[in-house]
Amino acid sequence: MTYKIAVVGATGNVGREMLQTLAERKFPTREVVALASSRSVGKQVSYGEDKILKVQNLETYDFTGTDIALFSAGSKPSEVHGARAARQGCIVIDNSSFWRMHEDVPLVVPEVNPGAIAAYRTRNIIANPNCSTIQMVVALKPLHDAAVIKRVVVASYQSTSGAGKRAMDELFNQTKGIYVNDPIRKEQFTKQIAFNVIPHIDVFLDGGITKEEWKMMVETKKILDPSIRVSATCVRVATFIGHGEAINVEFERSISASEARDLLREAPGISVIDNPAAESYITPVECVGEDAVFVSRIRDDHTVENGLSMWVVADNLRKGAALNAVQIAEELVRSYIGEKAPS
Repeated sequence: MTYKIAVVGATGNVGREMLQTLAERKFPTREVVALASSRSVGKQVSYGEDKILKVQNLETYDFTGTDIALFSAGSKPSEVHGARAARQGCIVIDNSSFWRMHEDVPLVVPEVNPGAIAAYRTRNIIANPNCSTIQMVVALKPLHDAAVIKRVVVASYQSTSGAGKRAMDELFNQTKGIYVNDPIRKEQFTKQIAFNVIPHIDVFLDGGITKEEWKMMVETKKILDPSIRVSATCVRVATFIGHGEAINVEFERSISASEARDLLREAPGISVIDNPAAESYITPVECVGEDAVFVSRIRDDHTVENGLSMWVVADNLRKGAALNAVQIAEELVRSYIGEKAPS
């Protein structure tokens, strides 16, 4: 069985990655449609090694007859056109933040809570979590199953691609400008990003936390366990692709670093690279283009009872966005709408 797929936001970083990921994983498509706003109509995007798609207008596109739409165009297009696509019978997998905390919309990471996909029938919409949440819950899931997580303290080190192409351009231009003594121009970030870190992602909320930090807190609860307490500090760093996270976890039951390492090695979607004697660990540069969530520097934390610390890295455009959406689509056709799926 094959499917008609629409990729919304096809000219953006994540949209292009979605098209590439669909082709790489040989998703069973009979037709792929690239959609974006009216200003991008007629532009060309690649699908696979030898196919070129012309971008069509999202505002006028009729989703009737389209099986699945992967949305990565921002919250407002998802609110308006995602809802419209769902009403027209298309199953929407949305990468924006708009639908994530709706009670009747499943928020899914396939390695963590694939069964939640079944709830798509209520609205015809499935939400893709925030990039920083995805890689964290993939790493936490096998540990939570084994020893029950009470509390997580995480500091994220998030690349500029998480804020879009213009943010990446700003890092490049500022870096280049510093070497020739050009003045620093700040358009995408509140502070200089070149050779710097900024402890501020998204808007500030009551209590002094940012919306990015709030997302990590509430999304982890919805995906993994509502009883887990999460404290997050999200930092934008001067890298192009790949998010790093320093995660400290407190458990209800005892679990050693050695036990955690073994559990993580056996878990789906995780690659453990952790040999301190050989200075073996993964950095954001090394995870670019990779599907896995990489876990390194797993160690006991003796300052709390039943504590562990670890370093988690993933490509935020792939596993943090495009790949996770495609994996949701794969599980959807395998278990719910495919020829052999139960009715």
